[in-house]
Amino acid sequence: MSSTPTALGEEAGEVRRFWRGLGLPGLIDVHTHFMPERVLHKVWDYFDTSGPMVGGLKWPITYRRQEEERAALLGEFGVRAFTAMLYPHKPGMARWLNGWASDFARRTPGCLHTATLYTEPDVEAYVREALEAGARVFKAHVQVGAYDPADGRLQRTWGLLAEAGVPVVIHCGSGPAPGKHTGPEPVARVLARHPGLRLIVAHMGMPEYAEFLDLAERYDQVRLDTTMAFTDFTEGFMPFPRRDLPRLADLGDRILLGSDFPNIPYPYLHQLHALERLELGRDWLRAVCHDNAARLFEL
Repeated sequence: MSSTPTALGEEAGEVRRFWRGLGLPGLIDVHTHFMPERVLHKVWDYFDTSGPMVGGLKWPITYRRQEEERAALLGEFGVRAFTAMLYPHKPGMARWLNGWASDFARRTPGCLHTATLYTEPDVEAYVREALEAGARVFKAHVQVGAYDPADGRLQRTWGLLAEAGVPVVIHCGSGPAPGKHTGPEPVARVLARHPGLRLIVAHMGMPEYAEFLDLAERYDQVRLDTTMAFTDFTEGFMPFPRRDLPRLADLGDRILLGSDFPNIPYPYLHQLHALERLELGRDWLRAVCHDNAARLFEL
């Protein structure tokens, strides 16, 4: 069930108090979903019916609202920059999604122009077109797309993105359910060929947290986003290993706030509180919630 307007207003006030208490000008969220409405509704249908029923837990959509309302709500939360994560599941879809995303970024204040890709013959051409159109971040979804990121058809494209210095948020971990090509090994092969590629590993790479931290320690352009990690929901079935908290602290300049808004089964505020209760300090929180992404995207 969606939250009521009154509840949303109260939550927005709490979110603003959170970042103001850290002395920040707002939040930057690198993992939010906006896509064509009929595509998004299919995603919601998946979560409602045959979606990831993990450990018997259902996955209600907390912010099931119209597009304009969702964008406005991020503004009320004080999210000063966010993405429009979208992804194809078949050939011929990515170019169309990129056209939609370009228009969405033009008409939506605060949106970082987002694009996507898929393993197909014209991928390099339309990725180049998206870059020329001003794309500032890409989304690659290895699980949904069911492709190997180290596929030879993508190698020139990864090189193009590395040369452009444009970050790629990549869902490559095996959570909440494994895919044919998920896990750290395919990504490690990509990075061996393109060590300068700015990959942002979504969901902290869950559940292969330690292995993706390994990659971040090996490659200084690899980052991780916090999407759904450390929350009560995720800790119930894919907990972050507490022995790796010192590594998380040491990589504090390369951890970025991500939420999965609007497709989350709890309030947005809970992700922030989940980060706070890690007790890694105010400086770490400030960097994760704003400063790291501000530097990466030159905001």
